Amino acid sequence: MDLHHLDTEQRNPDSAHIDRLTTLEIVQRINEEDHRCAEAVSRILPDIARCADLIYERVHAGGRLFYCGAGTSGRLGILDASECPPTYGVDEDTVIGLIAGGPSALIRAVEGAEDSPALGRADLIARHFNARDILVGIAASGRTPYVLGAMDYARETGAPVLALVCTRGSEMAGHADITMEAVPGPEVIAGSTRMKSGTCQKMILNILSTTVMIRLGKVYGNLMVDVKATNRKLQHRAVSIVASASGCSESEAAAVLEKCRYACKPAILMQLLGISETEALQLLRKADGHVDAALKAGGR
Repeated sequence: MDLHHLDTEQRNPDSAHIDRLTTLEIVQRINEEDHRCAEAVSRILPDIARCADLIYERVHAGGRLFYCGAGTSGRLGILDASECPPTYGVDEDTVIGLIAGGPSALIRAVEGAEDSPALGRADLIARHFNARDILVGIAASGRTPYVLGAMDYARETGAPVLALVCTRGSEMAGHADITMEAVPGPEVIAGSTRMKSGTCQKMILNILSTTVMIRLGKVYGNLMVDVKATNRKLQHRAVSIVASASGCSESEAAAVLEKCRYACKPAILMQLLGISETEALQLLRKADGHVDAALKAGGR
């Protein structure tokens, strides 16, 4: 295994003597390097948009989005996947994160798991991955065997395969339909890809899932109108969303939400159009879940 050519393994000349700096100087140097992450992401926005379009097409047609990675990459995929159901009201199996070594690897490294292509393949098989789904392989180095195994299996099923890497000319790029290649430069601590590479990955995963959810009609204006009000905080958020979207008072918003089990979308239509929950749900079905289109169909 030769890692010397990888961008993620290079030494950063700007932090070569970071161990000699004061605490404030260390913090400043890390922060300076972090600024490179947004720049790296901005350079590949067209590729990210192409990937978001592919993901939307699959999820809209009933397929699932899979993230697959090892270590930090796997944890970030699971983080993004786990936040989609409460934020956007999607089923828990719509966005799925897989990590080499399984759930226990979230808190403790599972030695050798990332070195097995067969394990990546097996994890997809266990979740009945098929041609309707889509896979995003995530690895800062672009060479993780576990991820490559999953990518190759996904390709065998006929599903689209995307790659998210932080080095140029990666092995994973040769196994993907589209590669998102965000290269923020060498890490402050050589090879510590939980830093800038991880930040780039987090930013891109947020962009992908948020863009897809917007296109699916999970957002009205900039409001998360499919939020699941599963606790008191989220119930208050639902009230605020309906009040903001309809211009009514919070007490009026709470009253209409009570009528539709705290579902924001029908509540907004009920408040703005003066219709019943049944009528609101019919408009939403015809509008494919998009509040704006449902309002227009309702004459507003």
